[in-house]
Amino acid sequence: MKCPFCGKEDSKVIDSRPADDGLSIRRRRQCVFCNKRFTTYEKIEIIPLVVIKKDFSRQLYDRRKIESGIFRSINKRPISMEQVSSMIDSIESEIFSYGDREVPSSHIGELVLEHLKALDSVAYIRFASIYQEFDDADTFVELIRKLKGD
Repeated sequence: MKCPFCGKEDSKVIDSRPADDGLSIRRRRQCVFCNKRFTTYEKIEIIPLVVIKKDFSRQLYDRRKIESGIFRSINKRPISMEQVSSMIDSIESEIFSYGDREVPSSHIGELVLEHLKALDSVAYIRFASIYQEFDDADTFVELIRKLKGD
């Protein structure tokens, strides 16, 4: 690690601990040449994830797209930001755990539906109506019947 004070490339790690975010490691280092101390952060390198859309086009994964879909479905529902954030973290964790570089958007949509179903039935129905492109009221009624039957 290059020292920010003298520019030499030799330093030693004095202390290592998890950072406040829990997703990185905070390392306290000391330069072996000038003896000055500095802090570095080490994060896991995430492989870029590509989402395969319905029309087979490809886009880089963007967490904000999941957030916006969920926010539309939970409008005026008693769901906290912590619940939404936790749900999205869980969905992302599942997506990234597969280790694939490409994932179909339909798979992401199904994961969102699964999590919303466990969280709030109204939000689930709202999301399903857009995601599954309902064309008539009968489809809503059928979904509600299935939901009540679970």
